[in-house]
Amino acid sequence: MLIAAVAAALAVVAVGVSLGLWASSGDDGGPAGSAATATAREPGGPGRSPGPTRSYPLSSAPRTIPAVRAHTPARGPGWKPGRGHRVVVNDARLADEGRLIADELGLTYAGEKDDVRTGDVRLALGGDEGADRESYRMTVRDGRVTISGPADAGVFYGTRTLKQAVRGGGSAPEGVVRDEPAKPQRGLMLDIARKHFTAGWIEDRIRELGDLKFNQLGLHFSDDQGFRIESDTHPEVVSAQHLTKAQVRRIVELAASRHITVVPEIDSPGHLGAVIAAHPDLQLRTARGTAVRGAIDISRAESARIVDDLLNEYAGLFPGGQWHLGGDEYQALTYSDPEASFPRLAAAARKAHGPGATVADLATGWLNDRAGTVRAHGRVPRAWNDGFLRDTSVRPAQDIQVAYWTGKEIGARQPAEYLSAGRKVVNYNDEFLYYVLGEPQTFVYPTGQRIYEQWNPRVLRGTAAVPAAYDDQILGGSFAVWCDLAGSQTQEQVAAGIRLPLRATVQKLWDPGRPELPWTRFRALADRLG
Repeated sequence: MLIAAVAAALAVVAVGVSLGLWASSGDDGGPAGSAATATAREPGGPGRSPGPTRSYPLSSAPRTIPAVRAHTPARGPGWKPGRGHRVVVNDARLADEGRLIADELGLTYAGEKDDVRTGDVRLALGGDEGADRESYRMTVRDGRVTISGPADAGVFYGTRTLKQAVRGGGSAPEGVVRDEPAKPQRGLMLDIARKHFTAGWIEDRIRELGDLKFNQLGLHFSDDQGFRIESDTHPEVVSAQHLTKAQVRRIVELAASRHITVVPEIDSPGHLGAVIAAHPDLQLRTARGTAVRGAIDISRAESARIVDDLLNEYAGLFPGGQWHLGGDEYQALTYSDPEASFPRLAAAARKAHGPGATVADLATGWLNDRAGTVRAHGRVPRAWNDGFLRDTSVRPAQDIQVAYWTGKEIGARQPAEYLSAGRKVVNYNDEFLYYVLGEPQTFVYPTGQRIYEQWNPRVLRGTAAVPAAYDDQILGGSFAVWCDLAGSQTQEQVAAGIRLPLRATVQKLWDPGRPELPWTRFRALADRLG
């Protein structure tokens, strides 16, 4: 009996110590506080002793797209929105994020507050010095949620996690989420030149992208088939169906509120058919006088002047830090002897770059000059990989990022050639990430499952990954919608067709490792989250 009594006493002490350790854990230690101890007494009636203690199981990570990268579980009821719950912030710079999540969850936005109440969602700037500005921490404890990060972008992504957790599971689970993206560029590119998309449809895609933690939207708005944004400097090049500048400003403003940069693209010196239609004298012609489709004559000063006019004009409309210059598929370079076929270009090359210069040197000089135009506005230039020409005496400027899309071009180079030269690369792999309307040539509509199971940011060309040593030079990737056969799908069909591929793409850009969920469960989660 004595032994039994001692054993019982020791058991009581052990339980007390255990509960004390849970209760004393701090914000960085995972389970903590009264919610983490996860006990609640059932109410007893008058003259009755309390009911038994109810224990909560350890929580599971919230199910989100993209999946959170780390979650410390805890014991507690979690958090769900309720009557009288508030969103408060510790800094006025988080007002937009606070108002948005309050509206989405049916809460009251209370602004900057020092007091903290049960039920509150608190957004806060602050965190580890030197942390990724897109990182965040979400702590669910004591009936409250705190989302903190070193910058407003990270806090915004934390609110997306909270929104998805509530939408998908009814509540945010107890514990601490620590999360950040693997890649700094996560994009969708839209070809709005070949097919006119309405401003409202583009705005809907921005809201979708924001909830998925994408941070770039590319707009390819000039091509042979159309020029789709209002212009003051050259109104003659603008197609009948186009976006007004007022509409674009609203698109850019909405994107900025979701921490999305709009990346414009005026492709040159090829793909300028809409500009050439208004200025036929600038069209490139062979020595026999045959017009070359979409190609501008880069030996003419007026060609550079009109493209620079447009680049300078739109720099004021698109304030983001990136600019896509195109640079691909200049048809003069597909001829077996460009110098013989285009003697005017050859002469201009020798005059600009020396007696041994080629048409390829002239085209590279054109790319560098356009990069200089956007660089003067503080933009980082980007160009398609087939705009970086082999064996030229003129080298593309080192700061021009490579948008790697294909290995099918003439004289195709492996991605490692660009990477070994120290260039930074954005992944547009046409094997996985090209949604080409009408499926011309060898293109087929990409599936979310194939991206989810077979692609990652190091798979730049075909299905093979480049060595892991190059990982830091790969800035991210972009899913691309091209409208080669524009009438093949409606806007609504495009939105439906890219829904799952977008979700798979951002999952692999946020965390390129093997996903925890199999595809069938990931797809079911996507359907549940909407």
